[in-house]
Amino acid sequence: MIQTNYLYRAPLLNDKQHVLGYKLDWQKKGENPRPSAGADMRQLLTLGVGHAGGFKFGKFFLEAGPEALPAEILQCLSPENTVLRLRLADLLNKGNLPLVMSMNAQGFGLMLCDVDHALLESNDGLLSLMTHIEMDLDHPDLNEVVSFAKLAEPPLCVVVKKVRNWQEFDACAALGLSGFFGNLCAVPRTLCPSAELNAATVMVVQLMQMLHANADIRDLEQVLKRDATLSYKLFRYINSASFGLEIEIESLRHAVTMLGYMPLYRWLALLLVTSNTAGSSPALMQAAIVRGRFVELIGQKMLSKIHAENLFVVGLFSLLDQLLDVSMDQVLRQISLPAVIAQALRSREGIYGPFLALAQACEDENGFASDVAEALFITPAQVNQAHLSALAWAQNLEV
Repeated sequence: MIQTNYLYRAPLLNDKQHVLGYKLDWQKKGENPRPSAGADMRQLLTLGVGHAGGFKFGKFFLEAGPEALPAEILQCLSPENTVLRLRLADLLNKGNLPLVMSMNAQGFGLMLCDVDHALLESNDGLLSLMTHIEMDLDHPDLNEVVSFAKLAEPPLCVVVKKVRNWQEFDACAALGLSGFFGNLCAVPRTLCPSAELNAATVMVVQLMQMLHANADIRDLEQVLKRDATLSYKLFRYINSASFGLEIEIESLRHAVTMLGYMPLYRWLALLLVTSNTAGSSPALMQAAIVRGRFVELIGQKMLSKIHAENLFVVGLFSLLDQLLDVSMDQVLRQISLPAVIAQALRSREGIYGPFLALAQACEDENGFASDVAEALFITPAQVNQAHLSALAWAQNLEV
C-alpha cells in the first residue's frame, strides 16, 4: 500500500509528565482529499505493524474500526505494545463482537471512546473486554466515570482525549488521570525563572566545550568524576540498546578509545538535554530526543555523516530553552556550537533549518508536513519511517 499521509503523534502523559505511549493518527490536510475511513485505518495499522514490536517501553494507541482489521494485520501487531481505539457503534454491532473478543483474548489493549456513565452501567459485558476509556476533560460525567472505572474488575484506565495546554494537564493530574497532549512543544510551560544554568548543566557544558577543544581524556575524566549521578546517566545512555553497541563501555577513556570523540559529543548533548531534573518535564525531554533522532535519520539519506550527526544536536537542542528555562540566546552564549547549528536553532534557517521545520510539522495535528517534505523531496513513507523509528528509539532510552 503506497503511503500518501503523514503521521501525527500525541503523547500519553501521566500525572508526573512521563510518556506512557503515543496515539498515532494522520495529519489533517485542509481541503485535500483523504482516503476512505477504512482505507485510512488500514494504512495506519499496516504502518504500525513494523514498529510496535520495537517499542520495548510504552504503547501505540491506534484507531481500529473492525472493518479495518483483517486477520493478517492483527497477527502482525504486538499485543503487549498496542491499544486499539474502538467506537461505541463498533461494540454495539453484534457482528463485531467475536472480533473484539478475539482481540481481548490475544492480549491487545482495547480503548472505548466517547462514553458516559449511563453507558458504563448498562454494558458490563462489553466493558469487561476493555482496558481503557477515553473521554473529554469537560465531560459532565467525568468524575462518575472515574469512580466507576476504579471499581471495575479489572480496573479501567481513564484517559482524557485531548489536552490542549498545561492548565488542562494540571486539571488531569489533579484527578490522577493520564491524557493525550497534542503538540506540547508548541505550548511552553513557564517554570521558575532562572538567570543561571544549574550545576549539573554547567558541568555538561564544560565537558562539551573541552571536547570541542580536543582536551586530554584525563582532564575530561576529572570533571566527570565530580558528579556520580551524571556519570551513571552518561554510561547508561552509551550502553543503551538504542545505540546498538556490541560491547559494554565502562569508562570515558574506553568510550573514546573504541569510538572516538564525536560519538561522545553526541552523548553529552543527550546528557545536557536531560540534566535539568528539577522541574523539567520528562515528556518535553523525550520530545527533544525524538526530534534529534528524527532529523538525524532523515539527514542520513540526504547529507554526509557529519551533517547527520549535527542534525541530531540541532533536534535535541531545539527545545533546550524550554528545558533549561533560559533564552536560546543565553544557551548559545554558553555552549560553543558550529555557526550552522546556531543558525538553525535561532532562526530555523540554513542547511539544517528545513529538517528541523519538518520535525516540528510532524508534531502538529494540523501541521504542514507534506509541504516541508515535498520541498526536501522526501516521500511520506520516508518521513513516517523516520518518525516511528525515532519514537521507538527515544522511548527505549527510558529518560
